[in-house]
Amino acid sequence: MFVPDLGFAVAAGLAAFFVGMSKGGVPMIGSLAVPTMALFMSPVVAAGLLLPVYVVSDMFGVWAYRREFSGRNLAILIPAATFGIGIGWATASLVTDAMVMLIVGVIGLAFCLIRWLGGAGREARPADVPRGLFWGAVSGFTSFVSHGGAPPYQMYVVPQRLPKMVYAGTTTLAFAAINAIKLIPYAALGQLNPANLTVTAALMPVAVAATFAGVWLTRRLPEALFYKLVMGALFLISLKLTYDGAVGLIGA
Repeated sequence: MFVPDLGFAVAAGLAAFFVGMSKGGVPMIGSLAVPTMALFMSPVVAAGLLLPVYVVSDMFGVWAYRREFSGRNLAILIPAATFGIGIGWATASLVTDAMVMLIVGVIGLAFCLIRWLGGAGREARPADVPRGLFWGAVSGFTSFVSHGGAPPYQMYVVPQRLPKMVYAGTTTLAFAAINAIKLIPYAALGQLNPANLTVTAALMPVAVAATFAGVWLTRRLPEALFYKLVMGALFLISLKLTYDGAVGLIGA
């Protein structure tokens, strides 16, 4: 239970803005939404409160990118992510926020360092089923727990070097499906309730406007700069997640 105040209203507005921009294709910024809300409430409560905002924003993002996506990647990732969501649901009482933050953060940092140091090579790596099933399942699991599915997703998709708009569209459509599927276990666990939905309804206009702003910005970013932003944002977010997860585990 939390009492809304000015600080909460500002944080919630920023979180909705981050969600919308990410659905518009701006790299990784959506990962800031739950941490921003967590300044005023439990990350678990924040995740439940924001899920409807993600879902509504997804609708507009799907429309914007309805012709720009990789069907092969979606066919691999969505079933795998559904399996990962199921694991998250089954282990919801066992897995702590700190554990998930540490896992996601370490994955993201490792990926960035490998890419920057050249250990992964520079050639494009096509979509393949084994890697897609693994990273899709991890992404579904971490997305279920904390809406933190982006770093595992990047591990699979970024090395493919998809065209900028295809990358943005694939990401938007994949997470639209993942978020819609998450509605079922979130409702079963009691994380969707009338009090939360009242707050999320107030955040919808901000998120929808930010979605279209994100599409506009993504179309105008040079492709090289776009991928530099992807990697830079992933590194910074992963660094924070690793720190928060480690602190949480030490203090447990």
